[in-house]
Amino acid sequence: MRIRIVDAFSTGPFTGNPAGVVLLESGDFPSDRWMQDVAREANQSETAFAHPLPSGAEADWALRWFTPATEVALCGHATLATAHVLHTTGTATGTVRFATRSGVLSTTAHGDATFTMDFPTAPLTPVEVPPAVAGGLGDASIRGAYETGPQVGDLLVELADEAAVDRLEPDFRILSGHGGRGVIVTARAAAADRGHDVRVRCFFPRVGIDEDPVTGSAHTALAPFWAPRLGRDTLTSLQGGTRTGLVRTRLRGGRTLLTGSAVTVIDGELLAGD
Repeated sequence: MRIRIVDAFSTGPFTGNPAGVVLLESGDFPSDRWMQDVAREANQSETAFAHPLPSGAEADWALRWFTPATEVALCGHATLATAHVLHTTGTATGTVRFATRSGVLSTTAHGDATFTMDFPTAPLTPVEVPPAVAGGLGDASIRGAYETGPQVGDLLVELADEAAVDRLEPDFRILSGHGGRGVIVTARAAAADRGHDVRVRCFFPRVGIDEDPVTGSAHTALAPFWAPRLGRDTLTSLQGGTRTGLVRTRLRGGRTLLTGSAVTVIDGELLAGD
């Protein structure tokens, strides 16, 4: 079988967020142990495994995602990467439905080589800042913190301004003591002419990813957080530290639409089977 490394939320190689993609034959998934081993070997923030479902099933493909350390319930950039591989290899066209641990998710291909993903919107609950997060983020000027529900499982933290997000140097050892999947840090863009509305960085040391360059699932929480503050349902966010990417979102009630493009940078043969 083939394994591909795809830069998602990217218009060119070596930007955005790389994901591994493994397309499997029809039937059941291989063992969890084998998929976790492959994800550890690929050593990307997530590796996606997908196999086709029979006609009449609730979706077209079954899809799962693994970090180098564990399986996750929802992943945006690896879903985008999988849709990109399905379309560029001629395996699928138009809209593709994926059966996942977070329900049926769909991706729709557009003529400009972008894809729009239809994900569930995350609920937001204001909470006190946990000690591990306060300690891990150091002297960051935190304005508020919000839980994002079981599917995303992150703590969303608003900082005072974009500069505060840019200069963050988290202590990942302390931050890994936070009980959720990770921490989303965000602030309004410093100026309207920067090409993005909000600035974002995401830290997931507890699941083996210190900083994730571009996190699609986090935007299902960022969209409902920023929509009332910006006064509109659409926004563009710039995410990442040394490696960045843009995510365009549109809030549609209980669903969040995420749009981006992807580029395949490595296409190889996976020799070690289950």
